[in-house]
Amino acid sequence: MFSYRHAFHAGNHADALKHLTLIGALQHLLRKPGSVSLIDTHAGAGRYRLGGGMAATSGEAVAGVLRLLAALPESANGLLADYRALLAAFNPQWPTDGRLAIYPGSPLIMHHAMTQPDRLDGAVSRDRLHLCELHPTDSRVLLTLAAGLSSHRRVHAERADGFAALRALLPPSAHGGGSRRALALIDPSYEIKSDYALVEQAVQDALRRFATGVYLVWYPIIGRARAHELPRRLKTIARQAGRDWLHATLNIGQASAHPGEPELGKGPTLRASGMFVVNPPHPLADALRAALPAVLAALAQGPGQGWLVETSE
Repeated sequence: MFSYRHAFHAGNHADALKHLTLIGALQHLLRKPGSVSLIDTHAGAGRYRLGGGMAATSGEAVAGVLRLLAALPESANGLLADYRALLAAFNPQWPTDGRLAIYPGSPLIMHHAMTQPDRLDGAVSRDRLHLCELHPTDSRVLLTLAAGLSSHRRVHAERADGFAALRALLPPSAHGGGSRRALALIDPSYEIKSDYALVEQAVQDALRRFATGVYLVWYPIIGRARAHELPRRLKTIARQAGRDWLHATLNIGQASAHPGEPELGKGPTLRASGMFVVNPPHPLADALRAALPAVLAALAQGPGQGWLVETSE
């Protein structure tokens, strides 16, 4: 059950899609002054070192974020510029030596967004960040990371089943600010087949408990029937609840050699993934449509490559 470790995959093409989508949703949601509950149901370790250990063993960051950053022109704007700026914030040495040492997971991305100066300007933010991870090793790392964050008093991390925790956290409390808003990222490893059904149940239950929350689901596109059925089932759930949805996918295609790159061993085995968002911020679809062509151009590895952004509108 606990064989999956995200450190092997940190900074790969799936992270690029997931985190571009998350950044776009956070930007819109946090633009308004009311407090927000941010929830990460499967937070992992929260921060990953790319220069050694598991990330170096897999080499997926080399074929992912490192290649993407090398391909981005200085004139890149929109989500791609925001993604690059985020990574630079956690790698102050990067602009001078070109070495990306740290890849921030979604917990750090959420915390970074809720602690920006424009978010805190004029009043103490009442945003809350809830982090859940069940893996025994990663949860210990996550708890240590959360305790050291600048706004640790507004961050709650726990070793817990993220699906159960999500039920307990919805509807969100107003935190004394008179506002009830929430964003939840749901991205289990799908290492067990029941995760697909649990994701469907979690989204359905979340919409019953708090219909206006923004719910982001990441999933792998693999040769498993439930993986291909999941976006269709989520569309049905959103439609039955009367909520808008967005579905984005990125497929890098079949592997091919890239001259001048180090040997990556087996290399990435996952070729495609998707993001499904219920109650997506209105600008998100256009922002992803502007960003994904450049992502694919940088990361594509052969036949089958492509991207998609579709919405309920």
